[in-house]
Amino acid sequence: MRWDAQALMQRPADDAGSAPSPALLPLAGLVRSVTTPEFAGITFHEVTAKSVLNKVVSGSKMPFEWTVNPYRGCSHACVYCFARKSHTYLDFDAGLDFDSQVVVKVNAAEILRKELAKPSWGRHQVALGTNTDPYQRAEGRYRLMPGIIAALADSGTPLSILTKGTLLARDIPLLKHAAAQVPVGVGISLAMTDEALSEAVEPGTPGPRARLKLVARLRDAGLPCGVMAMPILPWLSDSDEALDALFGSLAAAGATGVTAGALYLKPGTREWFMQWIAKNHPDLAGRYRRLYGTGSYASKEYRTWLASKVRYFKQRHGFTSGHGFSHRDLEDDPRSEEAQYPEGILPVSGKAGTPARARTGEPALGQPTLF
Repeated sequence: MRWDAQALMQRPADDAGSAPSPALLPLAGLVRSVTTPEFAGITFHEVTAKSVLNKVVSGSKMPFEWTVNPYRGCSHACVYCFARKSHTYLDFDAGLDFDSQVVVKVNAAEILRKELAKPSWGRHQVALGTNTDPYQRAEGRYRLMPGIIAALADSGTPLSILTKGTLLARDIPLLKHAAAQVPVGVGISLAMTDEALSEAVEPGTPGPRARLKLVARLRDAGLPCGVMAMPILPWLSDSDEALDALFGSLAAAGATGVTAGALYLKPGTREWFMQWIAKNHPDLAGRYRRLYGTGSYASKEYRTWLASKVRYFKQRHGFTSGHGFSHRDLEDDPRSEEAQYPEGILPVSGKAGTPARARTGEPALGQPTLF
Protein backbone atom coordinates (compact mmCIF):
# COMPACT_ATOMS: atom_id res chain seq x y z
CA MET A 1 0.00 0.00 0.00
CA ARG A 2 1.36 3.43 -0.93
CA TRP A 3 0.71 6.19 1.58
CA ASP A 4 1.54 9.77 0.63
CA ALA A 5 2.40 12.34 3.26
CA GLN A 6 0.28 15.40 2.71
CA ALA A 7 0.23 18.98 3.88
CA LEU A 8 -2.48 19.83 6.40
CA MET A 9 -5.77 19.26 4.60
CA GLN A 10 -8.04 22.18 3.82
CA ARG A 11 -11.74 22.11 3.18
CA PRO A 12 -12.71 22.95 -0.42
CA ALA A 13 -14.39 26.24 -1.23
CA ASP A 14 -18.09 26.23 -0.50
CA ASP A 15 -20.86 26.51 -3.08
CA ALA A 16 -20.83 30.27 -2.79
CA GLY A 17 -17.26 30.35 -4.09
CA SER A 18 -15.59 31.55 -0.89
CA ALA A 19 -12.00 30.63 -0.18
CA PRO A 20 -11.22 27.33 1.54
CA SER A 21 -11.57 27.39 5.30
CA PRO A 22 -8.48 27.05 7.50
CA ALA A 23 -6.97 23.60 7.85
CA LEU A 24 -9.04 21.07 9.76
CA LEU A 25 -6.21 20.81 12.24
CA PRO A 26 -4.12 21.41 14.36
CA LEU A 27 -4.53 18.24 16.34
CA ALA A 28 -2.39 17.71 19.41
CA GLY A 29 0.70 15.70 18.54
CA LEU A 30 0.07 15.74 14.78
CA VAL A 31 2.83 14.07 12.77
CA ARG A 32 1.27 14.10 9.31
CA SER A 33 -1.99 13.69 7.42
CA VAL A 34 -2.19 10.83 4.94
CA THR A 35 -4.37 9.88 2.00
CA THR A 36 -4.20 6.82 -0.23
CA PRO A 37 -6.22 5.56 -3.22
CA GLU A 38 -7.10 2.40 -1.29
CA PHE A 39 -9.11 4.57 1.12
CA ALA A 40 -10.74 7.01 -1.27
CA GLY A 41 -12.25 9.97 0.53
CA ILE A 42 -10.61 9.21 3.88
CA THR A 43 -7.81 11.17 5.54
CA PHE A 44 -5.73 9.63 8.31
CA HIS A 45 -4.25 12.06 10.81
CA GLU A 46 -1.27 10.42 12.49
CA VAL A 47 -0.63 11.73 15.99
CA THR A 48 1.67 10.89 18.85
CA ALA A 49 -0.33 10.50 22.05
CA LYS A 50 0.91 11.38 25.52
CA SER A 51 -1.46 8.87 27.12
CA VAL A 52 -3.75 6.13 25.81
CA LEU A 53 -5.22 4.67 29.00
CA ASN A 54 -8.62 6.30 29.53
CA LYS A 55 -10.44 6.18 32.87
CA VAL A 56 -14.18 5.57 32.50
CA VAL A 57 -16.10 8.47 34.01
CA SER A 58 -17.25 8.11 37.59
CA GLY A 59 -20.79 6.79 37.91
CA SER A 60 -20.72 4.94 34.60
CA LYS A 61 -22.63 1.66 34.43
CA MET A 62 -19.97 0.10 32.22
CA PRO A 63 -18.55 -3.18 33.61
CA PHE A 64 -14.96 -1.93 33.23
CA GLU A 65 -12.97 1.06 34.43
CA TRP A 66 -10.35 1.58 31.72
CA THR A 67 -10.34 1.75 27.92
CA VAL A 68 -7.87 2.18 25.08
CA ASN A 69 -8.91 3.62 21.73
CA PRO A 70 -6.05 3.62 19.20
CA TYR A 71 -8.27 5.30 16.58
CA ARG A 72 -10.77 8.16 16.67
CA GLY A 73 -13.30 8.34 13.89
CA CYS A 74 -14.18 5.16 12.00
CA SER A 75 -14.26 4.15 8.35
CA HIS A 76 -16.99 1.60 9.13
CA ALA A 77 -19.32 4.59 8.62
CA CYS A 78 -22.21 3.02 10.56
CA VAL A 79 -25.07 5.51 10.30
CA TYR A 80 -26.23 4.59 13.83
CA CYS A 81 -22.83 4.77 15.59
CA PHE A 82 -23.28 6.11 19.12
CA ALA A 83 -19.72 7.54 19.18
CA ARG A 84 -20.28 10.15 16.50
CA LYS A 85 -20.53 13.11 18.84
CA SER A 86 -17.10 12.35 20.28
CA HIS A 87 -15.59 13.59 17.01
CA THR A 88 -16.87 17.08 17.68
CA TYR A 89 -14.43 17.30 20.60
CA LEU A 90 -11.70 17.41 17.94
CA ASP A 91 -13.52 20.15 15.98
CA PHE A 92 -14.69 17.64 13.38
CA ASP A 93 -18.37 17.11 12.67
CA ALA A 94 -20.34 14.07 13.80
CA GLY A 95 -21.44 13.15 10.29
CA LEU A 96 -19.16 12.81 7.28
CA ASP A 97 -16.03 13.83 9.22
CA PHE A 98 -16.54 10.94 11.63
CA ASP A 99 -16.47 8.55 8.67
CA SER A 100 -13.66 10.22 6.74
CA GLN A 101 -11.29 12.01 9.16
CA VAL A 102 -9.64 9.25 11.20
CA VAL A 103 -7.12 10.04 13.92
CA VAL A 104 -4.45 7.37 14.43
CA LYS A 105 -2.39 7.20 17.62
CA VAL A 106 0.70 5.79 15.98
CA ASN A 107 2.63 5.37 19.23
CA ALA A 108 -0.27 3.76 21.13
CA ALA A 109 1.50 0.50 22.00
CA GLU A 110 4.70 2.20 23.12
CA ILE A 111 2.90 4.69 25.39
CA LEU A 112 0.59 2.00 26.76
CA ARG A 113 3.52 -0.20 27.76
CA LYS A 114 5.03 2.71 29.69
CA GLU A 115 1.74 3.45 31.44
CA LEU A 116 1.24 -0.19 32.41
CA ALA A 117 4.73 -0.31 33.90
CA LYS A 118 3.96 2.36 36.48
CA PRO A 119 3.86 1.07 40.06
CA SER A 120 0.43 2.67 40.47
CA TRP A 121 -1.17 0.53 37.75
CA GLY A 122 -3.63 -1.89 39.37
CA ARG A 123 -3.99 -4.36 36.47
CA HIS A 124 -7.67 -3.56 36.03
CA GLN A 125 -9.46 -4.84 32.95
CA VAL A 126 -8.88 -2.72 29.85
CA ALA A 127 -11.59 -2.68 27.17
CA LEU A 128 -10.88 -2.05 23.49
CA GLY A 129 -13.54 -1.17 20.95
CA THR A 130 -15.73 0.84 23.30
CA ASN A 131 -15.73 3.99 21.17
CA THR A 132 -14.41 3.36 17.65
CA ASP A 133 -13.38 0.04 16.17
CA PRO A 134 -9.74 -1.01 16.78
CA TYR A 135 -9.98 -3.38 13.79
CA GLN A 136 -11.31 -0.93 11.23
CA ARG A 137 -9.62 -1.30 7.85
CA ALA A 138 -6.69 1.02 8.60
CA GLU A 139 -5.47 -1.43 11.23
CA GLY A 140 -4.20 -3.53 8.33
CA ARG A 141 -1.74 -0.73 7.61
CA TYR A 142 -0.91 0.57 11.08
CA ARG A 143 -0.83 -2.75 13.00
CA LEU A 144 -1.40 -1.10 16.38
CA MET A 145 -3.33 -3.94 17.99
CA PRO A 146 -0.58 -6.59 18.18
CA GLY A 147 1.57 -4.25 20.26
CA ILE A 148 -1.38 -3.24 22.42
CA ILE A 149 -2.43 -6.84 23.09
CA ALA A 150 1.14 -7.84 23.91
CA ALA A 151 1.62 -4.88 26.25
CA LEU A 152 -1.54 -5.72 28.19
CA ALA A 153 -0.78 -9.44 28.44
CA ASP A 154 2.86 -8.92 29.41
CA SER A 155 1.80 -6.58 32.22
CA GLY A 156 -0.74 -9.04 33.62
CA THR A 157 -3.71 -6.88 32.60
CA PRO A 158 -7.00 -8.57 31.59
CA LEU A 159 -8.39 -7.31 28.29
CA SER A 160 -11.51 -7.39 26.16
CA ILE A 161 -12.03 -6.55 22.50
CA LEU A 162 -15.27 -5.64 20.74
CA THR A 163 -15.18 -5.28 16.95
CA LYS A 164 -16.96 -5.59 13.63
CA GLY A 165 -13.61 -6.07 11.88
CA THR A 166 -12.69 -9.47 10.50
CA LEU A 167 -9.07 -8.30 10.55
CA LEU A 168 -9.19 -9.60 14.13
CA ALA A 169 -8.55 -13.06 12.63
CA ARG A 170 -4.97 -11.98 11.95
CA ASP A 171 -4.37 -11.74 15.69
CA ILE A 172 -6.00 -15.01 16.80
CA PRO A 173 -2.60 -16.63 17.55
CA LEU A 174 -1.60 -13.59 19.59
CA LEU A 175 -4.91 -13.64 21.48
CA LYS A 176 -4.48 -17.34 22.26
CA HIS A 177 -1.03 -16.58 23.65
CA ALA A 178 -2.41 -13.66 25.67
CA ALA A 179 -5.21 -15.86 27.04
CA ALA A 180 -2.57 -18.15 28.52
CA GLN A 181 -1.27 -15.16 30.51
CA VAL A 182 -4.37 -13.15 31.45
CA PRO A 183 -8.17 -13.39 31.16
CA VAL A 184 -9.24 -12.38 27.65
CA GLY A 185 -12.72 -11.57 26.37
CA VAL A 186 -13.66 -11.22 22.71
CA GLY A 187 -16.85 -9.85 21.23
CA ILE A 188 -18.23 -9.36 17.73
CA SER A 189 -20.82 -6.71 16.93
CA LEU A 190 -23.48 -8.18 14.65
CA ALA A 191 -27.17 -7.28 14.75
CA MET A 192 -28.53 -8.47 11.39
CA THR A 193 -28.02 -11.17 8.81
CA ASP A 194 -29.51 -9.23 5.89
CA GLU A 195 -26.48 -8.43 3.70
CA ALA A 196 -28.26 -5.66 1.77
CA LEU A 197 -29.40 -3.89 4.95
CA SER A 198 -25.92 -4.20 6.43
CA GLU A 199 -24.40 -2.67 3.30
CA ALA A 200 -26.82 0.25 3.61
CA VAL A 201 -26.42 1.08 7.31
CA GLU A 202 -22.80 0.02 7.97
CA PRO A 203 -21.17 0.30 4.53
CA GLY A 204 -17.55 0.12 5.66
CA THR A 205 -17.86 -3.10 7.65
CA PRO A 206 -17.36 -6.72 6.63
CA GLY A 207 -20.77 -8.23 5.89
CA PRO A 208 -22.73 -10.48 8.27
CA ARG A 209 -21.55 -13.72 6.66
CA ALA A 210 -17.92 -12.72 7.12
CA ARG A 211 -18.49 -11.84 10.78
CA LEU A 212 -20.29 -15.12 11.42
CA LYS A 213 -17.28 -16.95 10.01
CA LEU A 214 -15.08 -14.96 12.39
CA VAL A 215 -17.20 -16.04 15.37
CA ALA A 216 -16.73 -19.66 14.32
CA ARG A 217 -12.96 -19.20 13.86
CA LEU A 218 -12.61 -17.69 17.32
CA ARG A 219 -14.56 -20.54 18.89
CA ASP A 220 -12.59 -23.14 16.93
CA ALA A 221 -9.43 -21.54 18.31
CA GLY A 222 -10.71 -22.07 21.85
CA LEU A 223 -11.41 -18.39 22.49
CA PRO A 224 -14.66 -17.03 23.90
CA CYS A 225 -16.84 -14.93 21.61
CA GLY A 226 -19.87 -13.03 22.77
CA VAL A 227 -22.00 -11.08 20.33
CA MET A 228 -23.45 -7.60 20.74
CA ALA A 229 -26.58 -7.75 18.59
CA MET A 230 -27.06 -4.02 18.69
CA PRO A 231 -28.72 -2.06 17.39
CA ILE A 232 -31.95 -3.78 16.43
CA LEU A 233 -33.54 -1.30 14.02
CA PRO A 234 -37.29 -0.73 14.39
CA TRP A 235 -39.20 -1.87 11.27
CA LEU A 236 -35.94 -2.82 9.53
CA SER A 237 -34.44 -5.69 11.54
CA ASP A 238 -36.93 -6.47 14.31
CA SER A 239 -39.27 -8.89 12.53
CA ASP A 240 -39.68 -12.49 13.65
CA GLU A 241 -37.89 -13.65 10.52
CA ALA A 242 -34.95 -11.31 11.05
CA LEU A 243 -34.50 -12.19 14.72
CA ASP A 244 -34.91 -15.90 14.13
CA ALA A 245 -32.27 -15.80 11.40
CA LEU A 246 -29.93 -13.74 13.58
CA PHE A 247 -30.04 -15.89 16.70
CA GLY A 248 -30.06 -19.10 14.69
CA SER A 249 -26.93 -18.04 12.82
CA LEU A 250 -25.16 -16.98 16.00
CA ALA A 251 -25.96 -20.29 17.66
CA ALA A 252 -24.69 -22.22 14.64
CA ALA A 253 -21.46 -20.21 14.72
CA GLY A 254 -20.96 -21.10 18.39
CA ALA A 255 -21.33 -17.68 20.05
CA THR A 256 -20.90 -17.97 23.81
CA GLY A 257 -23.58 -15.38 24.54
CA VAL A 258 -25.66 -12.62 22.99
CA THR A 259 -26.89 -9.23 24.11
CA ALA A 260 -29.53 -7.54 21.97
CA GLY A 261 -31.15 -4.14 22.19
CA ALA A 262 -32.93 -1.44 20.23
CA LEU A 263 -31.32 1.42 18.39
CA TYR A 264 -30.69 4.43 20.56
CA LEU A 265 -29.99 7.85 19.18
CA LYS A 266 -27.67 10.07 21.15
CA PRO A 267 -27.23 13.69 20.10
CA GLY A 268 -24.95 13.76 17.07
CA THR A 269 -26.03 10.27 16.06
CA ARG A 270 -29.72 11.16 16.05
CA GLU A 271 -29.36 13.91 13.46
CA TRP A 272 -27.21 11.78 11.12
CA PHE A 273 -29.43 8.70 11.39
CA MET A 274 -32.69 10.61 10.94
CA GLN A 275 -31.25 12.24 7.84
CA TRP A 276 -30.42 8.76 6.51
CA ILE A 277 -33.92 7.44 7.29
CA ALA A 278 -35.59 10.40 5.61
CA LYS A 279 -33.52 9.82 2.46
CA ASN A 280 -33.64 6.03 2.28
CA HIS A 281 -36.91 5.14 4.04
CA PRO A 282 -39.11 8.23 3.92
CA ASP A 283 -42.13 6.12 4.84
CA LEU A 284 -40.50 5.42 8.22
CA ALA A 285 -39.32 8.94 9.05
CA GLY A 286 -42.49 9.97 10.87
CA ARG A 287 -42.72 6.64 12.72
CA TYR A 288 -39.16 7.05 14.00
CA ARG A 289 -39.87 10.58 15.16
CA ARG A 290 -42.89 9.39 17.09
CA LEU A 291 -41.11 6.33 18.51
CA TYR A 292 -38.14 8.33 19.81
CA GLY A 293 -39.87 11.62 20.59
CA THR A 294 -37.26 14.15 21.64
CA GLY A 295 -35.04 11.65 23.47
CA SER A 296 -32.40 9.06 22.68
CA TYR A 297 -34.38 5.93 23.49
CA ALA A 298 -37.31 4.20 21.89
CA SER A 299 -40.53 4.24 23.88
CA LYS A 300 -40.88 1.94 26.86
CA GLU A 301 -43.69 0.15 25.07
CA TYR A 302 -41.47 -0.71 22.13
CA ARG A 303 -38.54 -1.77 24.32
CA THR A 304 -40.78 -4.04 26.39
CA TRP A 305 -42.18 -5.62 23.22
CA LEU A 306 -38.68 -6.14 21.78
CA ALA A 307 -37.40 -7.59 25.05
CA SER A 308 -40.08 -10.27 24.91
CA LYS A 309 -39.15 -11.21 21.35
CA VAL A 310 -35.44 -11.32 22.15
CA ARG A 311 -36.01 -13.60 25.13
CA TYR A 312 -38.10 -15.95 23.01
CA PHE A 313 -35.62 -16.26 20.15
CA LYS A 314 -32.66 -16.58 22.51
CA GLN A 315 -34.32 -19.52 24.21
CA ARG A 316 -35.40 -21.00 20.89
CA HIS A 317 -31.79 -21.15 19.77
CA GLY A 318 -30.22 -22.30 23.01
CA PHE A 319 -28.96 -19.08 24.55
CA THR A 320 -30.15 -19.78 28.06
CA SER A 321 -27.88 -17.43 30.01
CA GLY A 322 -29.67 -14.92 32.19
CA HIS A 323 -27.73 -12.13 30.51
CA GLY A 324 -28.60 -10.75 27.17
CA PHE A 325 -31.30 -8.15 26.80
CA SER A 326 -29.81 -4.75 27.12
CA HIS A 327 -32.80 -2.76 28.35
CA ARG A 328 -32.89 -4.34 31.77
CA ASP A 329 -34.28 -1.36 33.60
CA LEU A 330 -37.10 -0.35 31.31
CA GLU A 331 -38.79 2.04 33.69
CA ASP A 332 -36.06 3.94 35.48
CA ASP A 333 -32.83 4.05 33.52
CA PRO A 334 -32.63 2.74 29.94
CA ARG A 335 -28.94 3.67 29.98
CA SER A 336 -28.45 0.35 31.74
CA GLU A 337 -28.37 -1.11 28.23
CA GLU A 338 -24.77 -0.01 27.89
CA ALA A 339 -23.66 -2.21 30.77
CA GLN A 340 -25.18 -5.47 29.56
CA TYR A 341 -22.34 -7.42 28.02
CA PRO A 342 -22.93 -11.03 26.93
CA GLU A 343 -20.97 -14.02 28.12
CA GLY A 344 -17.65 -14.19 26.32
CA ILE A 345 -16.86 -10.51 25.94
CA LEU A 346 -15.85 -9.75 29.51
CA PRO A 347 -12.60 -11.46 30.51
CA VAL A 348 -13.04 -14.06 33.24
CA SER A 349 -10.76 -16.75 34.54
CA GLY A 350 -11.56 -20.32 33.53
CA LYS A 351 -12.84 -22.02 30.41
CA ALA A 352 -13.94 -20.12 27.34
CA GLY A 353 -17.47 -21.47 27.41
CA THR A 354 -19.62 -23.85 25.43
CA PRO A 355 -21.20 -22.91 22.11
CA ALA A 356 -24.95 -22.52 22.14
CA ARG A 357 -26.84 -25.28 20.34
CA ALA A 358 -29.87 -24.50 18.24
CA ARG A 359 -33.11 -26.13 19.29
CA THR A 360 -36.66 -25.95 18.09
CA GLY A 361 -39.32 -24.05 19.93
CA GLU A 362 -42.84 -22.68 19.71
CA PRO A 363 -44.08 -20.72 16.70
CA ALA A 364 -42.77 -17.19 16.34
CA LEU A 365 -44.28 -14.30 18.21
CA GLY A 366 -45.93 -12.38 15.38
CA GLN A 367 -45.34 -8.92 14.00
CA PRO A 368 -45.58 -5.65 15.92
CA THR A 369 -48.95 -3.92 15.91
CA LEU A 370 -48.48 -1.19 18.51
CA PHE A 371 -45.96 1.21 17.10
